[in-house]
Amino acid sequence: MADTARDVADRMAEAALAWLDSLDAAQREVAVGPPPRAGGAAGTATDAHAHAHADADADAHADRTRWFYTPTDHGGLTFHQQRPAQHRSAMRLVASGLSDAGYVTVATVLGLENVLDHVEGFSVNWGRERTRDPGMYYLRVFGEPGGPGPWGWRFGGHHVSLNNLVVDGRVAATTPCFLGADPAASPLLGGSTLRPLGTAEDTARELVRSLPPEAAARAVLLPRPPNDVVAGNSTRVGDRVIRRGELWRPGTHIPDRAEQPSTGLEGADRRTLALTPTPKGVPGAELDAGQRALLRALLAGYLDRVPDGVSPLARYDDPAALDAVHLAWAGSTAPGEPHYYRLQGPRLLIEWTNVHRGANHAHAVWRDPETDFGGDALAAHHAAHHAAHHAAHHANGM
Repeated sequence: MADTARDVADRMAEAALAWLDSLDAAQREVAVGPPPRAGGAAGTATDAHAHAHADADADAHADRTRWFYTPTDHGGLTFHQQRPAQHRSAMRLVASGLSDAGYVTVATVLGLENVLDHVEGFSVNWGRERTRDPGMYYLRVFGEPGGPGPWGWRFGGHHVSLNNLVVDGRVAATTPCFLGADPAASPLLGGSTLRPLGTAEDTARELVRSLPPEAAARAVLLPRPPNDVVAGNSTRVGDRVIRRGELWRPGTHIPDRAEQPSTGLEGADRRTLALTPTPKGVPGAELDAGQRALLRALLAGYLDRVPDGVSPLARYDDPAALDAVHLAWAGSTAPGEPHYYRLQGPRLLIEWTNVHRGANHAHAVWRDPETDFGGDALAAHHAAHHAAHHAAHHANGM
C-alpha cells in the first residue's frame, strides 16, 4: 500500500534540495533556519554558555512557529532576492506541498497583488519601494531536507502562509494553512468573475441558510462579524486577544490602532465569539443528509489544499467525526454582506471572514489546534530518539 505522506515528503525534499543547491552562501544565510524541535523549555542549562545556547534554541523554535498573513516580513528569502531559475525552483517546492487546485489557488493569490495595486490606484505607500508586491513572498527551509532529523519549510507573504513539517521521512504537519483574497471577487472578460475562494463562501452560506430557525438561531452567534479571524496569527489556538500590531513583524509597517483587538470586538461581543474548548454553534450530528453533504464539501475546500493522502479529509468519512464538527456564524447571511464563520471540532479549526472593502476581502485559515507546526510529532520523535540514545549509552556502560 502506498505511503502518500512519505511520497509527498520525498518530493518536498527533492524540491527543497534543488532550491538550496541553487543558492549562493549569502542567500543560504537567509534561506535556511535551524532544525525543528519540540516546544517547551530549551533545557536545564546551568552555566552562562549553556543558557545562551538554550536561549538561541528557543529563539530558533519561535521563528519557525511565528507566522503572518499580512504584507510584512515573513522570514526567509524573497522572490526579489532570487534569480528567475531560483524563483522557479522555489515555486516547485511550494507546489510539492499542495494539491493541483491548491497550487493554482496559491499562484492566483500571489497574482492578486497586482490587481489590488490597481484597485488602490497604485497609490498605497508604506515606506518601501512597492507596497502591493508579488515579489514579497518569503521561503525558508528549516533543517536538512531528506536527512535523518525533522525538517520543514515555510512559504508566506500577503494572504499566504504555508507551514510544513517532515518527521521520520513522512509529512507530519501542514498547518497553519492560510489563504486570503483581496479583492475576493474581480471581473474577468466575457462577464466572468475571478473568485479564488468563492466556493468556501458560497457553500458555507448555503449551509447556514438551510438550517431551520431554531438551529439557525444557535449557529449565528452575533449579528455583526469580527474584523478578522478570531485566532489571528497566534502560535497556539486559544482565547488570547490578538492585537492588530501583532499581525505585523516588529520593525515593519504596523497599522494605526495597533493596540486594538484585531477582531474589533470588545466586552460581551468578544466573549460571545471567543474560541472555547467546547465548540459553539450547531454540530454536524444535527444536520440532515443534504446538509451533511454540504458540510463535508465545505471541509474539502480547506483540507484539499494539500495532496491526497496528506489531507485529513478522509477522516470525515467516519460519520462520528462529521457529527463532531460545529458550524458557527456571525454577521449577515445575505450574499454580499460582511460575515464570518468557523468550523470547529477535534483537531480542527477553520475560520473565514469577508468583511472589509465592502465584503470583498476574504481570509480563510485551516488549523489543527492540537498539533499546529507538528508539535506532537516532534515531541514523539525527540522522546524516541532520547530513549534510544539512553538505551545505547546504558548498554555501552555495562
